[in-house]
Amino acid sequence: MDLAWVAVVLTGALFLLLGLGVWVAPALIAVGIIGMQVFADAPGGSILATTAWASSASWTMTALPLFIWMGEILFRTKLSDDMFAGLAPWVERLPGRLLHVNVFGCGIFAAVSGSSAATAATIGRISLPELKARGYPESISIGSLAGSGTLGLLIPPSIIMIVYGVAAQISVARLFIAGVLPGLLLVSLFSGYVMIWSLLNKDKIPAAGLAMRFAAKVYSTRRLIPVILLIVGVIGSIYAGYATATEAAALGVVGALLVAGFSGMLNKASIMASLLGAVRTSTMIFFILLGAAYLTSAMSFTGLPAELANWIAAEKLPAWALLAALTVFFIVLGCFLDGISIILLTTSVILPAVQAAGIDLLWFGIFVVLVVEMAQITPPVGFNLFVVQNLTGKDIFAVAKASFPFFLLMVVATILITMFPQIVLSLPQAMVAR
Repeated sequence: MDLAWVAVVLTGALFLLLGLGVWVAPALIAVGIIGMQVFADAPGGSILATTAWASSASWTMTALPLFIWMGEILFRTKLSDDMFAGLAPWVERLPGRLLHVNVFGCGIFAAVSGSSAATAATIGRISLPELKARGYPESISIGSLAGSGTLGLLIPPSIIMIVYGVAAQISVARLFIAGVLPGLLLVSLFSGYVMIWSLLNKDKIPAAGLAMRFAAKVYSTRRLIPVILLIVGVIGSIYAGYATATEAAALGVVGALLVAGFSGMLNKASIMASLLGAVRTSTMIFFILLGAAYLTSAMSFTGLPAELANWIAAEKLPAWALLAALTVFFIVLGCFLDGISIILLTTSVILPAVQAAGIDLLWFGIFVVLVVEMAQITPPVGFNLFVVQNLTGKDIFAVAKASFPFFLLMVVATILITMFPQIVLSLPQAMVAR
């Protein structure tokens, strides 16, 4: 059968299963079995057994549950309260005032969480009620939270970067370092937009509160110092070469336990809740990883990835055209799937084509994360939209409308790293040169 028809049949089967409400992992396995048995005549059962072991027996993947547990521990502390109390005095004089707490708070929590949903939920449960009580416009409050919450995917340690690193066989430590500058770029774009919006809508922003002395501002930030030290310890140990991503994850868990202990929130109930939360999330991700690995094997047997790569090489398709097409493709997928599923579902087919186009796989990892960030705030299945909807009770399309300017800012960030790839590559190159 022509490979184009193979692609159509397998894609149609996958979307049919997903549309029927089948879980992502079983749907991937089912499509893999169809590919193996119908189009490749391969021993599907034996390959499933070996794939299940190969996809999970990875030392690098041990960082995944550890970083998830670190975020779960901190999610159950008073960190969100500390964020608001510590950041509010410093942003009071900026155009937009306390709206910047959403942006900077999400940026800081993203550096200890790795999850966009956890980032948005943690910051939003304190910031949204406070902003509403002080008279800030609801649309910009909601939009800045939903948009900034996506920083949990880009600012390391990022769960989705670990998944991509394993799938693409790229160093997770280098991916983490590559995400630092793009993360700061996105924080700057979000904060800049809040300033511009506020200057254009001065009448909608409440008046500034009483000015605080510098010493009082520093004192109000004291509760953030342990978290800042934790961020520096985790990322700094990787950049300096003292620890691998897995070792840094273990360090992060110990640091998170210490932070929770100092905050008075560490007890048997919180530890068990954080462990169960980490187990649920990790199990879900590993199950999807197994299904995606099996589908990858099926795709290899059918010859689709190699054929696509050969076609791109023969057509001499420019890198920018491929990236533009993939951006649209990922955004469309984001309307129906979560970010991890998108990465695992597409890697087997897309990476050979990306390599054929001469695109650096490390850079492409950050590009993919940025585009998947956009998918987090696209209806109807944008995870951050659901989180903010649960916090506010607003209609999901109202939340999406409020988030749209931040979606466009992510598009700008994607264009910038495409035009200036050193935004992504400079720190990893410096790390290797050390």
